[in-house]
Amino acid sequence: MSTAPNPTDLVFQALASQPRRQMIDLVIQSPGCSVNDLCEHFEFSRIAVMKHLKVLVEARLILSRKQGRTRQLFFNAAPIQMIYDRWTGEYSRFWVTQAVDLKYKVEGKSGSGKRPAQRKQAKNKKSRSRKTQSVTRVRKTAKRKAKEK
Repeated sequence: MSTAPNPTDLVFQALASQPRRQMIDLVIQSPGCSVNDLCEHFEFSRIAVMKHLKVLVEARLILSRKQGRTRQLFFNAAPIQMIYDRWTGEYSRFWVTQAVDLKYKVEGKSGSGKRPAQRKQAKNKKSRSRKTQSVTRVRKTAKRKAKEK
């Protein structure tokens, strides 16, 4: 029973090797470069370069397009972006909120340093508490009148 490898694991395995990271850097610097162009930057054989490229293509970090007899190479940032989004999405929302709150405090756009939506919520809480107080007063008055009778 063979299971398909996890795409995230493939990305981490591909990035674990220094020569593969160098290959990615070279492809980013010159999109559409050929395998021969990459081989010029390394001391090891073309076969070794091809093996490293195979790992990068399987991880979908490098996209390969054959044009005639040459193979053009392009960097694909999507797998890295997916990993980034997986672990930073929740935290970045928190820090963006903190930055916006700080912006309002520094600029003094609201007296309390709260965003407009927060001020509205605070106002609604105050009005709700006033309503609660008036209902409580009415109930106490009704109880007092009932006792007097």
